[in-house]
Amino acid sequence: MAEETLDLSLLEPVFEEFQTQKGSLIPVLQRAQDFYGYLPAEVLNRISERMGIPLSQVYGVATFYSQFYLTRRGRHIIRQCDGTACHVRGAAKIIRVVEQELGVKAGETTPDYRVTYEIVYCLGSCGLAPVAMVDGEVIGQLVPEKMIEVVRALK
Repeated sequence: MAEETLDLSLLEPVFEEFQTQKGSLIPVLQRAQDFYGYLPAEVLNRISERMGIPLSQVYGVATFYSQFYLTRRGRHIIRQCDGTACHVRGAAKIIRVVEQELGVKAGETTPDYRVTYEIVYCLGSCGLAPVAMVDGEVIGQLVPEKMIEVVRALK
């Protein structure tokens, strides 16, 4: 895959909006991630420079909070629950077949950036176990075959 070129000028209105607000690093990081889908090193460097915050502090905040991602993610996000109810009802089998179908391990993104596959430990839908969240939509009562259909439908 070719290296992407980032338009860092997208950040300028954000810096202007938050320039007079103390403690605005988190909202700036959130906006930046909204623009780029993750927080590339160039973006973190620009935030550090423009906000006058040491780069180590910017990285510290970005790595402390699980809402921030430092690597590019897929166009589709699959979060497979492996909490107690889901695990007991077969989530491990679903995880194995999805990893095989995608050719990546849980926690990774496909090389074409089509899908990021993650394991979570509760989606709050235990009555529908096993469940997964695909692009924000909860899909319940999964079996491996049904989950493979869902994965294959992602274009």
